[in-house]
Amino acid sequence: MDSSSTPCKLLLCGKSSAENEIAKSLMNNNTLKLPDNVEISTLLHSEILDEPQQNEESFSLSRFMNSLSTNLFGRLLIWSPLLPSTHDLVSNNFGELPIGAVCIADVQYKGRGRSKNVWESPAGCLMFSFTIQMEDGQVVPLLQYVVSLAVTEAIKDLCDENGLPHIDVKIKWPNDLYLNGVKVGGILCTSTYRSKKFNISAGIGLNVDNEKPTTCLNAVFRELAGAACALRREDIVAAFLNKFEKLYDLFINGGFQTLEELYYKTWLHSGQRVIIQEKNENQVVENVVTIQGLTPSGYLLAIGEDNQMCELHPDGNSTSFPWIHVRQSGHYVFLNPDVLSP
Repeated sequence: MDSSSTPCKLLLCGKSSAENEIAKSLMNNNTLKLPDNVEISTLLHSEILDEPQQNEESFSLSRFMNSLSTNLFGRLLIWSPLLPSTHDLVSNNFGELPIGAVCIADVQYKGRGRSKNVWESPAGCLMFSFTIQMEDGQVVPLLQYVVSLAVTEAIKDLCDENGLPHIDVKIKWPNDLYLNGVKVGGILCTSTYRSKKFNISAGIGLNVDNEKPTTCLNAVFRELAGAACALRREDIVAAFLNKFEKLYDLFINGGFQTLEELYYKTWLHSGQRVIIQEKNENQVVENVVTIQGLTPSGYLLAIGEDNQMCELHPDGNSTSFPWIHVRQSGHYVFLNPDVLSP
């Protein structure tokens, strides 16, 4: 899909007058830029007298803001009906945006994934990215697990609030989301190091309304409770940011160990047995190991049939984080996460 000749419309919205002033400054100074000189048209939500009548496909900025209860994340919202990539927008404008700013697109045609994969995300998918800043590089790789957990917990919260049956969205390590054995979403976190801080862009893709080619959240809701049951994208984003802010505070103040028990209840891999391959001189040796959990650095902790503990590393295509961990000699092997079938 070639949409590079079409100006990208950005609608800016703030939670309070302070964020609305930031939005006004971004618009007046023509601050926001996209790669490849993609043209941008910027508007303020506060200057639109009447928000268009809502339907199932429309994203309501007012509804999102009314559902948001954070102190930091999501308080400046950038929405676009068509964008190359939400991740590119927040990454390329990181220094101009307040920490916690979020960008949402109805459709994106240059979405980013692992190993620089690019794909088109059609209407019905929820695609958004937001900004985070951290100082401790040793825990930066664990952030994607906090993001994943916030997605699954937010969906549970929405089910409770709306009287909907619980759907069991699970985490497939390191950064995929599965429902009924099928992938419905993924997490992408990228970071740059500047001025002794890590500038992180966190991106989430979640299939809310597209039943093809696999399944989506609302299709499962309809199967369980009838045609009237559905979640709206703006409610999911707001619930996610509300939950993420709480989990992030626990993570920063107490480490990932404060979230481990909840994370293990949500992921697919406790007790899972996998076959790993190690090179021993000129031979490839296969061993069966059982996954126990995560190591402090965020890799998989497993135990072999000989009761030896080992740490499983993803291959170079498995994550976008520059893992801050020196691989040492001993029981360290590479594992492609694709072998971790749900």
